[in-house]
Amino acid sequence: MTEKDASSEKIISDAMADPSPAKSMGDPGITPLSPSHTQQNDTDQVPSGPSFVVVVAIDFGTTSSGYAYAFAKEPECIHTMRRWEGGDPGVSNQKTPTTILLTPDRKFHSFGYAARDFYHDLDPSESKHWLYLEKFKMKLHTTANLSINTDLHAANGKRVKALDIFAYALAFFKEQALKELSDQTGGEFDNSDVRWVITVPAIWKMPAKQFMREAAYKSGLVSRENPEQLIIALEPEAASIYCRKLRLHQMVDLGTQTTQNGFSPSDNVGSGMSQAAKEHVRRNRQSRTFLVENVIGELWSELEEGDRYVVVDCGGGTVDLTVHQIRLPEGHLKELYKASGGPYGSIGIDYEFEKLLCKIFGQDFIDQFKIKRPAAWVDLMIAFESRKRAAAPDRTNPLNINLPFSFIDYYKKFRGHSVEHALRKSNVDFVKWSSQGMLRMNPDAMNSLFKPTIDHIIQHLTELFEKPEVSDIKFLFLVGGFAESPLLQQAVQNMLQGRSRIIIPHDVGLTILKGAVLFGLDPSVIKVRRSPLTYGVGVLNRFVEGKHPPEKLLVKDGTRWCTDVFDTFIAADQSVALGEMVKRSYTPAKPSQQVIVIHVYCSEKENASFISEPSVRKCGTLRLDVSGTESTAARREIQTLMQFGDTEIRAMAVDVSTGRTVKASIDFLSH
Repeated sequence: MTEKDASSEKIISDAMADPSPAKSMGDPGITPLSPSHTQQNDTDQVPSGPSFVVVVAIDFGTTSSGYAYAFAKEPECIHTMRRWEGGDPGVSNQKTPTTILLTPDRKFHSFGYAARDFYHDLDPSESKHWLYLEKFKMKLHTTANLSINTDLHAANGKRVKALDIFAYALAFFKEQALKELSDQTGGEFDNSDVRWVITVPAIWKMPAKQFMREAAYKSGLVSRENPEQLIIALEPEAASIYCRKLRLHQMVDLGTQTTQNGFSPSDNVGSGMSQAAKEHVRRNRQSRTFLVENVIGELWSELEEGDRYVVVDCGGGTVDLTVHQIRLPEGHLKELYKASGGPYGSIGIDYEFEKLLCKIFGQDFIDQFKIKRPAAWVDLMIAFESRKRAAAPDRTNPLNINLPFSFIDYYKKFRGHSVEHALRKSNVDFVKWSSQGMLRMNPDAMNSLFKPTIDHIIQHLTELFEKPEVSDIKFLFLVGGFAESPLLQQAVQNMLQGRSRIIIPHDVGLTILKGAVLFGLDPSVIKVRRSPLTYGVGVLNRFVEGKHPPEKLLVKDGTRWCTDVFDTFIAADQSVALGEMVKRSYTPAKPSQQVIVIHVYCSEKENASFISEPSVRKCGTLRLDVSGTESTAARREIQTLMQFGDTEIRAMAVDVSTGRTVKASIDFLSH
């Protein structure tokens, strides 16, 4: 070992003891051994893991949720869950609302329609003690510093831990699915035979994706010791996988429709279908079993090597856009452009409706009403939901929304005059009072509630189509529950002007669920993704005059060091093959260290030089326990490997001298 090496070892430990820029940034206690980085494309040797008897996918949506499953022995039969108790007029109940009810002492009571109906039937004096939550999934997208301790607010204003709520919901689905599987197989079905898949929006940041995994551990869906039993799937990717299998009778091609503007009001999605096809869909709806033929759908067979298509996943909370390219011969998918989108789901329309009510009746009243009569508020939003689904571009007759009696009653008590009076007095001329106790909205008024949300989506699509990677798009698949909206369909058609064919699968709200099951059966179908972030670790490098900023200089024993260096593993928007490994070698600060701490940083910028830059944040810590092992080499070599391409990022470190391997999970939640 040269003197230089010895001093370098010392320097790093001193850097940790001395006040330096690195000190405040979370001291990098390692220095690179190898400047090179090797990429191993282990795409062919993706570990298959244990085999599962059945794959169950859970679509945990903002507004509605559900599950579907397929047995490994019959991968072409996808079963969707049993009919739910309850249900709404005018809303098909293939999925159940994402609503949850806890008892006053915070125990799980019910989920979905059952939760909503029970809460609704409680006496108001009682209901204010119960904790009712809906549309809570958005909190994971909108919370900037999401952590295990993030709170949610129930309808009565009380706070509950988000992790508990998500875990309760997943435990509910686990119980439902296992019960159904046991009934199907005629015996007790064992959870260890299930591979679970949970879908999340592609645009979610890493903390939100990890949060779902943590909730799954807490719910007992899978154990920490067996993480590969759960796959976190990206919603638009799942949709993409299902769309490959579409037969012509299972979708609507907006371009070939004869009706003007998409749909005439009398036809619904499916006007372009033959009688036989309609019959087929009707039978399917009743049987809950979808036959996914083991062939590539006709549409897909038109695609050639290198063809590109866009999946626009329009859900309740978010809209996700992904661009995929086809790779033959197996027809694997390659992501061409990193997922984009935003919180432009259909609940945006609910917020606009709420704003309209505030404009007519006053914000102070609406706020009070929601707290004092929470069940009636839920009722009002249910009434709005079914009318929202009746909105169409060429509708001429007004839409009536039932006002619950307690709304009318409470308003009179609160203001001292009638709801009718408020409507007359307000300058909102397109909402009238009908004598049957309803709000009467003319179609333009309803369409204007859709406008901000649809404008966001169209603006985003327009920007996406201007990107060089997004030229020559053959198909645009419109999926997710919000894709059923004729207003949205028309807007997308007008924007594209025939540049791509717009395809909408039947049962479009179940597309993601079915695709997630297929993904669970064969996760290797997605071959290349784009990294949403730049990842690297913080290290010390030799100081180079003119290259490194003087404030990063650290001098120890005559050696000049640069602190806070960001050593990049992979850059944002770089293509990453499934299972790709990036390897680096480092050496620890003190040879005697029992635990080597490597800080992992990420940035949305493609090239970050220092961990102190504003765009860089710490996203993980690898704690490599090397206690009880003696290194024979003068400098202990720690190889750090990061595996990308799965929805989670796995990290591993190898103590080269002893061959000891430590796996570490990158933690995005505790920083």
